[in-house]
Amino acid sequence: MRLDDIPSFGNLELLAKHLVDGFITGKHQSPYHGFSVEFAEHRNYNSGESMRHIDWKVYAKTDKLMVKTYDEETNLKAYVGLDVSSSMFYPKKDNKSKLAFSILSIAALFHLMQRQRDAFSLHTFAAEILTSSPIKSTRIHLHTLQQQMQTLLEASQPIHQSGNLASVCHVLAEKAGKRSMVILFTDLLGEQDRLEEFYAALQHLKHNKHDVLLFHVLDTAQEVDLAWEQRPYWVEDAESGAKIKVYPQAIQKEYQSKITQYLQNIYLRCGEMGVELVVADINQDIEQVLTPFLLRRSQLY
Repeated sequence: MRLDDIPSFGNLELLAKHLVDGFITGKHQSPYHGFSVEFAEHRNYNSGESMRHIDWKVYAKTDKLMVKTYDEETNLKAYVGLDVSSSMFYPKKDNKSKLAFSILSIAALFHLMQRQRDAFSLHTFAAEILTSSPIKSTRIHLHTLQQQMQTLLEASQPIHQSGNLASVCHVLAEKAGKRSMVILFTDLLGEQDRLEEFYAALQHLKHNKHDVLLFHVLDTAQEVDLAWEQRPYWVEDAESGAKIKVYPQAIQKEYQSKITQYLQNIYLRCGEMGVELVVADINQDIEQVLTPFLLRRSQLY
């Protein structure tokens, strides 16, 4: 499903459920099943499922394949950070914006997590963390967060200006509990002058043993390729309000060179630190977010 396929967001909760139902019942079967940390009992192994939870000691004694099950409600704790700085509202046309794409993606992720009884929380941020939720796995918690995101989705104008991803990462590094996944949705704009601070913050997350999944949300055609009509534009910085008149054909080559270098620097450093970075183009399917999460989830938990 793409943003272009949605005539109106309407009820975000129902939309996320519809998206996830179609995703799971289609070709993308969920590659993980819920396991926790408190052992409860054994059950028979079902052919085709993962063998990682087979109790081989029982097999040695009984010649039967038995799987350990657990009775604690949650097995993954996911702390999700959502960038709500002004640049995330771009391009703010119909349903299409980086913020709208991120909210729908997070709504679907939360729906998946609740099905698996994973615990999840939402933290919105710009220059600092603005709102934080407790970390729970209940349906009531899911509904509350969906309502919060619905309100944010319906905001007509950006409320906040510049962002500061580094400071937010430091806070989440300390807030997140042991064996947690930190998931960030951001356009990585505004970090040009403080990249080393950003990298240090990511190192803080990794040092605290958190698994980090970074979704770089962008409109590739507009923000990287600069695929604009060949006419003059007045361009306004969404976070500073500064305006400049530009001619796309005059700056396209130099702009593409600089933005590509900037992004490649970030992607390379994230790879070196073991931070999984996924380019999430708002013109593509939401599956580009769900699939990496599920694969990462199945590998780690």
